[in-house]
Amino acid sequence: MSSIALMIVGLAIMAAGFFFYSKFIAEKIYRLDPNFRTPAHELRDDIDFVPTNKFVLWGHHFTSVAGAAPIVGPAIAVIWGWLPAFLWVTLGTVFFAGVHDFGALWASVRNKGKSIGTLTGTVIGNRARNLFLVVIFLLLLMVNAAFAVVIANLLVANPASVIPTWGAIVVALCIGQAIYRFKVPLLWPSIIGVVVLYALIFVGQSYPVTLPESVMGFGPKAQWIILLFAYAGVASLLPVWVLLQPRDYINGLQLFVGLGLMYAATLFFAPEVVAPAMNADVPAGTPGIVPLLFVTIACGAISGFHGLVASGTSSKQLDKETDARFVGYFGAIGEGMLALAAIIACTAGFATLGEWQGVYDKFGSGGVVAFVNGGGNILANGLGLDPGLGSTILSVMAILFAATTMDTGLRLQRYVVQEAAEIARIKPVQKGWLATLVALGTCLALAFGAGGDGSGGMVIWPLFGTTNQLLAGLTLAILSVILIKQRRPVWFTAIPLAFLLVMSVMALLVQLGKFYAEQNWLLLGMDIVILVAALWVALEAVMAMARGSSGSGEPVAEGGAG
Repeated sequence: MSSIALMIVGLAIMAAGFFFYSKFIAEKIYRLDPNFRTPAHELRDDIDFVPTNKFVLWGHHFTSVAGAAPIVGPAIAVIWGWLPAFLWVTLGTVFFAGVHDFGALWASVRNKGKSIGTLTGTVIGNRARNLFLVVIFLLLLMVNAAFAVVIANLLVANPASVIPTWGAIVVALCIGQAIYRFKVPLLWPSIIGVVVLYALIFVGQSYPVTLPESVMGFGPKAQWIILLFAYAGVASLLPVWVLLQPRDYINGLQLFVGLGLMYAATLFFAPEVVAPAMNADVPAGTPGIVPLLFVTIACGAISGFHGLVASGTSSKQLDKETDARFVGYFGAIGEGMLALAAIIACTAGFATLGEWQGVYDKFGSGGVVAFVNGGGNILANGLGLDPGLGSTILSVMAILFAATTMDTGLRLQRYVVQEAAEIARIKPVQKGWLATLVALGTCLALAFGAGGDGSGGMVIWPLFGTTNQLLAGLTLAILSVILIKQRRPVWFTAIPLAFLLVMSVMALLVQLGKFYAEQNWLLLGMDIVILVAALWVALEAVMAMARGSSGSGEPVAEGGAG
């Protein structure tokens, strides 16, 4: 199989999805109104609610949702063969992720920027809202704790990536000041920012940075994890225009340059896909493709985390409601393009089938390492880059996306803590700084609770994909209820909803048996909590749909609809 054919077909499917399917969804289903007054204007405070240029907001949204997951998921899932991963990424992006991300953004904008968790109380009921917040908090805990471990591992493994990783923060601060304080047009800060980012990669190659072997008993990985959480805590409290927006925007541009290099190298090098289309000889212990494929690849096909970002931060910055199509749907397309690049790197970046099988010798192998090494080989052969430089470019790309997801994830976790404190009427914890400390404390407790190296963040990773997909299904359930109450076509959300809930519940049950056999009581208990909460919310959503279709209940989110 030619990698060029894989690339062209995949990109063509996603382009068709954006230009045709998303237009249909925008005009006929969500019915965007250019005159609707968005929360960014109505509730403007220049901290969380800030009207934002749609290209800058797309950069924030896209890089916040991207992270390392659209690389890790596909890079693991190709063990079943490239074809199922390819189909799930391309079709999932067009018919599942785009509709979900776009819809969560639209629904939140129509409801004063409420998060999807809070919106559940309005649409379904307070009991469902409380259960939904439990699922959301656990997912954010997994994302923040686990991504800190992923970033720390990459910084230790590739010291050349340290300077560009932390230098990107300085670049972002300068861009934020240039755009918002000095009103510099967007073009020049964008060009200069990207040039400086890539210049820092060359500097990092010449001056790799390593941390001491031990500081107060903490090794290098643990030191990085502490520094990352300290940074994320500060970043989550700053006004979004100071750091979060410009950092995400410039990282989005950096990603598209990186993807452009990757796809150009594929065109020039034209490597053959050495992995099988369907792998009939999977290693022993590999779980069945159904349902595990659909939760192993979450980000890159559809992800509940996207709904949290769309309704948690992006909806508060949307300048015009019509921008939601570009920010939400095209944000999903951008992540699909990253997942497609990961599939190509991990199936065509190896010289022979035997070399590929040597990497994929057990389930869970591959991952970021396969992406960095395979993609580095394609860059080296296609563009003549030094293999070390190519690997550093891809490593920095993965780190920056994971870091921006941590920035946003911790801010979202702070929102959830504040919402829970408001429900429980605990006034002190409703304050931003104290809610942030609670969020940081739980993440650090998880990261270091299972060992002094901070790797405890990976303990609950096996549940990440399943919980992520469950959350996406529940978000689609909320959207379906809203559409039913507004007497609009619901099939475009209901079909993905049904598919995701079936696959996610099946995966939870499979994992339940696995955790019981391993006597892993922590994961077993969390699995049961997530399963019960999700099924309960789903049941209440179905009852709300029934009430809505029978004509009872108030329409939701209709104000100003075109």
